[in-house]
Amino acid sequence: MTLDPGQKPDFRLVYRPSAPPSASSYRLLNDQGCEVQWANDFLDVQHLRGLSPRSLRAYGYDLLHLLRWWRKYAGPGPLTKFTEATLLDYVRHQLEQEPRPTPQTINHRLAVLRSLYRFHFHHEIPQGQFNLRRPYSVHNPLGYGRPRRTRAGFWLKQPHRVVVPLSPEEIAQFWRSFRTFRDLSLVALMLLDGLRSCEVLQLQLEDLRLSEGQIRVHGKGNKERVLPLPEDALPALQSYLHLERPLTNSSALFVSLKGQQRGRPLTLAGLRSLFRHHRLRSRVPQANPHRLRHTFGSDMARAGISLLALMRLMGHAQIHTTLIYAQLSPQDVWREYAGAVQRRLQLQPKLLPPGGEL
Repeated sequence: MTLDPGQKPDFRLVYRPSAPPSASSYRLLNDQGCEVQWANDFLDVQHLRGLSPRSLRAYGYDLLHLLRWWRKYAGPGPLTKFTEATLLDYVRHQLEQEPRPTPQTINHRLAVLRSLYRFHFHHEIPQGQFNLRRPYSVHNPLGYGRPRRTRAGFWLKQPHRVVVPLSPEEIAQFWRSFRTFRDLSLVALMLLDGLRSCEVLQLQLEDLRLSEGQIRVHGKGNKERVLPLPEDALPALQSYLHLERPLTNSSALFVSLKGQQRGRPLTLAGLRSLFRHHRLRSRVPQANPHRLRHTFGSDMARAGISLLALMRLMGHAQIHTTLIYAQLSPQDVWREYAGAVQRRLQLQPKLLPPGGEL
């Protein structure tokens, strides 16, 4: 675990698609192009656990950030010197950066660091000068099911997550900016079935069951779920398959329609570019793939669907994630308030104006 004293803090993360199946495609290298073995060993184990390429990439960048800071902080010292007090210095360093990372980003880096430390040293990070440990506590907002333990140690408090869906006017305005059946199908699956961007890109032709009105989705952790195909999405999908989709050997459902990548699977960069273009064209700056998914979850919760059914539809592993869609928007609160006021007035006797006769 000791870094080479002759290394410079010029670490970098590279992607190697030719890596063997048992190794992570993301590798951490030093300034000489040599692998940082102890970091890559950790990434390899996460790959064997079945983490997705996107998760491995996030882990790699978290380790890259840690490596660059640790070299400036401790020089070539080994990570065995790391304590909870050192962790505080690492958090202070991040809070002093511009732009400042979000609490979620910092907490993710701390989680990767703790996991890395346990992987190599088989125990938690020592307390050191300060005692930042908290006892585990049981927390279950629904009051039933398997107890869930909170994380011990030092973490930043994360702001309460508020779901802000798109309004019907924004949805209509964004929808009108699309011209191809492929793009309309993409948006329909995200908006009407709540698919994640990565789930849309992973769809294969064999996942479509048009005769049954169903679609098979590969979610996080390689978990599959079968969803109903929205009736509004069927015409666009059929027109895309019969009229627009190029002749190609690719089994991916959504492919590029033009340019040098014509016929090849649509990439995440291509999807981001597509949404960026239509946000400008439609003048709906809040429209992005995840906002469409949030809109689906919020609309279904307002329509009265059970949380367990919504959990299955959206592919959540925990009901706590689905609970964020059970909250009321300000418009819902005012609507409920206005209805309650009307019902209250109907139950109360009419008040006479000042000076009125009985």
